[in-house]
Amino acid sequence: MAKPDRIPLFPLDVVLLPAMMLPLHIFEPRYKTMIRHCLGEQMEFGMVLASDQSMAKIGCTAAIERITKEYPDGRMDILTEGRSAFRLAEVLDESQYYEGLVEYLAEEPSELNPAKEAELVQLGGQCHVLLFGRPWEEGQPRDATTLAYRMAARLPMELARRQKLLEMRKEEDRREFLLEWLTRLLPQLNDRERKRQRATGNGHGLN
Repeated sequence: MAKPDRIPLFPLDVVLLPAMMLPLHIFEPRYKTMIRHCLGEQMEFGMVLASDQSMAKIGCTAAIERITKEYPDGRMDILTEGRSAFRLAEVLDESQYYEGLVEYLAEEPSELNPAKEAELVQLGGQCHVLLFGRPWEEGQPRDATTLAYRMAARLPMELARRQKLLEMRKEEDRREFLLEWLTRLLPQLNDRERKRQRATGNGHGLN
């Protein structure tokens, strides 16, 4: 089934990536209407990074996995999953909420290097443990072309960097981009952990 080229838009200070799970609290009346529309039509909406001044041209569609909580006043908590990257051709302001005319972006073929993948998974796992105290795990095999997206979704990547990752059309390029970032991040996290251990282990504060 072809994806619609006109979709509801949810501009937000967030970058959604394909295969990324994102919980949202829906409270504005226009977005409550939008979510009800998407649920009724079983359609995805577009997430785009937005600020007061601008809206990104590349976004990602969000599929509503489920409503996790509904409130008496109509507010709701939902869980979404990123699906398809798109280019925003035109923003339409004709209803309660924004809509967009979009062009979906095809994934370009990549030659994935198993050794590089192992290095990426190892680095990402080390960073995850230092940040959250537990290993990075996935319960089931996932699409190889979304590995970089899934890893970036779990780590504290800046919005501009995450947006750049979203705009890359080759998994090979995304993995290289993420690997370079993790190579710089890991020493910073190790240094932070050493300072934390010194501060809590010897009874003295940091000098």
